[in-house]
Amino acid sequence: MILNLLKNAAQAMADDGTPSPTIVLRTRREPDTVLLEVIDNGPGMDQKTLNRIFEPFFTTKEVGAGTGLGLSVSYFIVTEQHNGRLSVTSKPGQGACFSIRLPSNREALP
Repeated sequence: MILNLLKNAAQAMADDGTPSPTIVLRTRREPDTVLLEVIDNGPGMDQKTLNRIFEPFFTTKEVGAGTGLGLSVSYFIVTEQHNGRLSVTSKPGQGACFSIRLPSNREALP
């Protein structure tokens, strides 16, 4: 799941020709969750894309370059298998930040 986020960020920055492409991984403990963020300085996404980003078979890649399943499967794993949350914030030209929040106590896991 994290590898998928890293791969998507790297591909988006390479396809866009982002100068000085950068991916930052950041973690922190919150009161009831552990937060992991994958942040890039790539091309970002518009609201139309953000509204569909976790839908199965939705892709922004060229035909044959992606199945559109990576983020939907990641969303399922985080939400259904780990009782967590996966979200994204982004604006065109301002990169993206994917946030994974997982319960910090084992009792909250399914």
